[in-house]
Amino acid sequence: MLARHPAVSVVGVVTAPDRPAGRGASLLPTPVAAEATSLGLPVQRPERIRGPEALDAMVRLAPGLGVLADYGRIVPQAILDLPAHGILNVHPSLLPRHRGATPIPGAILAGDPVTGVSIFRMDAGLDTGPLLASRSWELSGTETTPDLEARAAGAGAALLSELLDGPFLDGDLRPVPQEESEASLTRPLRRADGWLDPTRPAVRLEREVRAFQPWPGSYVETAAGRLAVLRATVAEGRPGDRPGDLAADDDGLALVTADGRLRLLEVRLAGGRRMSAAALRRGHPDAIGQTAGQTAGQTAGGPA
Repeated sequence: MLARHPAVSVVGVVTAPDRPAGRGASLLPTPVAAEATSLGLPVQRPERIRGPEALDAMVRLAPGLGVLADYGRIVPQAILDLPAHGILNVHPSLLPRHRGATPIPGAILAGDPVTGVSIFRMDAGLDTGPLLASRSWELSGTETTPDLEARAAGAGAALLSELLDGPFLDGDLRPVPQEESEASLTRPLRRADGWLDPTRPAVRLEREVRAFQPWPGSYVETAAGRLAVLRATVAEGRPGDRPGDLAADDDGLALVTADGRLRLLEVRLAGGRRMSAAALRRGHPDAIGQTAGQTAGQTAGGPA
């Protein structure tokens, strides 16, 4: 979007270094680096954004404005101070709600009825800078993290374009401080967050299944092996249910929880293919029974 905007001349792109990927561990650029290269734009891939080499390279670019989206690293004050118009952050939540590393999973886990994107001028804090614009939309309660990432990317780009078309570059738009009393903070996800803890309500676990796609994913340990849960829904408990059981549920399966059942819709055994829970039950009747807990040393629970 920035490369096509009439008010913008992109002088450089900063992104993460190329990383090994695939079975051959070939070095692959980030999608941002690949797109910038295709457009003939200069690309910087610093290992350390806080290093003097990164700062010197950006000083030479002499940017008037910076735009940051999903960079995943803390930007030092020396770089924040470089552009005359500052650095704008396109953040996929309605700030100050869901600051931090995982705002989209955070909105799903919280059961938010509304979410959106915010653009703010960065300061030294973690997503604490003053707000310039936001856009919101209602949630149906069925969205996954990839669904919301795609929508937020489009909405954020459109909002940024409108901001640059308007009074911002002329200095006529004043940022508004965030309301600190309404702030919440999300944390990075861990692999252990994927375990579906049956001591939690089924409503919470269904949100985890949607929020933790594609990583860390959601799973239970069964007699048939680790079972990834790809889609699920909430159902009422039944007499005799014991939290932790993987129970027969009509022709399928359900994880019995502290409050209700998590009915499994699509699953995958380790090393296997995606299938319905009914197909798994037919092929692995031994899957029914008490599920195992987490591996020793792991701690469950995603961002609040």
